[in-house]
Amino acid sequence: MLLAIDIGNTNIVIGVFRDAAVECHFRLQSVHDRMADEYRLIMSGLLREAGVDPGRIASVVISSVVPALTESLAAAAMQLAEVPVLVVRPGIRLNITIDIGNPAELGSDLVANAAAAYARLGSGCIVVDFGTALTFTAVSSDARILGAAIAPGLNTAVYALSTGTAQLPEIDLGEPQTAIGTDTAGALRAGIVLGYEGLVTHVVTHMKREMGGKVHVIATGGLSERMARRLTVIDSVDPWLTLDGLRVIAELNQDSR
Repeated sequence: MLLAIDIGNTNIVIGVFRDAAVECHFRLQSVHDRMADEYRLIMSGLLREAGVDPGRIASVVISSVVPALTESLAAAAMQLAEVPVLVVRPGIRLNITIDIGNPAELGSDLVANAAAAYARLGSGCIVVDFGTALTFTAVSSDARILGAAIAPGLNTAVYALSTGTAQLPEIDLGEPQTAIGTDTAGALRAGIVLGYEGLVTHVVTHMKREMGGKVHVIATGGLSERMARRLTVIDSVDPWLTLDGLRVIAELNQDSR
């Protein structure tokens, strides 16, 4: 069994794979000052509750965009499973080429997204990840990551407005009833949800034009299913795509652990 951990700025997403099938997955809040022992106890409890014996985990792979948490989670996973931990870093073996000026600048979560999408599709694709940041990763038909586009995520936009203004509250991102909000919450939902529909459509349209040929657009991340229902430019949705990309990368690096 494989334990895959994706460390993000807001959440830590954990999945357990048996071969290519995910058996269970969890989301934890990213807490920067939590110790390795605390993460180990939390993960152990979640796994056992799901019926997974940590002793059956044969390998661990981690993607992290939060350097302060990388070592804590790696240590926790090593203590939990008592196996070496593979961290996605520059120089690791991939099924794709990072064809940008400085490959080290590309977040490991975007690398995992691209690895999963190309392994699944084998053709040109764009991954739209609705996370803390809204990211777009372009992959060519010949397995090259061409680059990315990054914008604030939807919840990040809500948080920025609520903390940066005196009278705008933090709201949940439900469906806007109209484009013309009749109260503060309605106005925020209209502006953010409808506005991000336009943002995603515009960026994807430009990327597809620059890439040429047939391009499949796959959405992932916490808000992917909700937003994809509103977006005709999205072809498929997999909220756990990043974890599957970590599985792909782990299989390619089995002999390096």
